[in-house]
Amino acid sequence: MFYFLYFCALNLRIVIIHNDINNLNIVNPVLTIGVFDGVHQGHLSILNRLKLLAKEKNGESVVLTLWPHPRIVLNKNIETLRLLNNIEEKKYLLSKTGIDHLIILPFTKEFSQLTACEFIEDYLVKKIHVKHLVVGYNHQFGKDRKAGFEFLKECSEKFDFDIEKLDAKLVENDKVSSTKIRNFLIDGKLETANNYLGYEYFISGNVVEGNKIGRTIGFPTANIQIPEPYKQVPCDGVYAVRVQLNDESYFGMLNIGTRPTIESSVLTKNMEVHIFNFEKKIYNQSITVSFVQRIRDEKKFASIDELRQQLERDKFKIGSLFGL
Repeated sequence: MFYFLYFCALNLRIVIIHNDINNLNIVNPVLTIGVFDGVHQGHLSILNRLKLLAKEKNGESVVLTLWPHPRIVLNKNIETLRLLNNIEEKKYLLSKTGIDHLIILPFTKEFSQLTACEFIEDYLVKKIHVKHLVVGYNHQFGKDRKAGFEFLKECSEKFDFDIEKLDAKLVENDKVSSTKIRNFLIDGKLETANNYLGYEYFISGNVVEGNKIGRTIGFPTANIQIPEPYKQVPCDGVYAVRVQLNDESYFGMLNIGTRPTIESSVLTKNMEVHIFNFEKKIYNQSITVSFVQRIRDEKKFASIDELRQQLERDKFKIGSLFGL
């Protein structure tokens, strides 16, 4: 069996991450299944119940998720696929919740042909030995996602495990979902997205060389290249961000867009961050930015000097936000 150990400092726990479902040795598994894109507040309500049940039953809490995303493997509308997390981000977020085990089941075309009944019997019962299953209010699974809670209830009786369905998690009287959070990011409603997530939305990428125009006007930037084409990027604009680089934390202001003042004929989107009080060259290094507040839309200015003046105002506003 191949697995990783994650130390969760927040909960002082070791989270075991399994990349192989064979030969598991889990005590009285209390299980939930899902994609968990975003690991948002709705997911956390399920995971909190999962941990409580595991404690009551002298068992261990288990999360089963699939990777790659089924649409990637099946090439189904992949051009419109956007995800809040890649697999490493998902592992990090789930590990922070204090669960005991995370099983990452490889999704393949062969796996996609399993019926719901085959999946339950072959994986949940025979391999994981599930004792209690917890699902969300809208849980669907199996081939073509045709199986729901009533089907699961029948299977629980047949294979002798308990099951329960949780109500939707509400934030501001609204049901939390990954789709809604993605739409909030697209629509520029960053603070609402962060509220539904329960943390500041973040993106990791590699620093690549840009045209270096920013440094000529006093605002050098790190240009961020995102490795995954499906990663959800917030809408164009200027943002207050926190920056994580080599275990050090900084504040900064970030722009997403086409830089119309500098490159009026170029439509390629860029993401670049000006890190406050930072002058090092960091090309080819990994960087993570957490989005705190959307400051304004991207705008085309009449001159480079007018752009510089606006950047000064943006920096002052963001500095005040962070108490600098």
